[in-house]
Amino acid sequence: MSNEHHEIIVDAKDMVVGRIASIVAKKLLLGYRVNVINVEKAVFTGTKERVLDNFKKKLSIQSKVNPRRHGPFKPRTPEGIFRRVVRGMLPRKKSKGKDALRRLRVYRGIPSELENKDIIIYREAVYKKSPYGKVSIEEISRLLGWKPIEEKVR
Repeated sequence: MSNEHHEIIVDAKDMVVGRIASIVAKKLLLGYRVNVINVEKAVFTGTKERVLDNFKKKLSIQSKVNPRRHGPFKPRTPEGIFRRVVRGMLPRKKSKGKDALRRLRVYRGIPSELENKDIIIYREAVYKKSPYGKVSIEEISRLLGWKPIEEKVR
């Protein structure tokens, strides 16, 4: 089987982060190469305040030795946050988990080389109306201090 048949392109727009990450993790463990596009438009369920508080709690954990050198280092970019969620669902200390994580590619927007290819949307991961609301990965990233490179250049 050629490598092209083992490649999946997943659109994360309006998908719940945990649901789409679990599907992606399973596909990675099965040997597929997975490209996730529009990751900044994926959503966490819950109020903005609660989701942001959870992230800030994780960011406040640091090493007593030298926090700048010894971490733990937490991602603030939309791509980094999604990669970290998927990484948490893989057995990353085993060789199959390391290989699976290497097959994952995460993109903000749609890169030009993936524009005209078949894109998969998993219906079971799409956000359905919730009384608690939703907040996008991009919004959380911005509140944590991330700025897109396009804004920094101006």
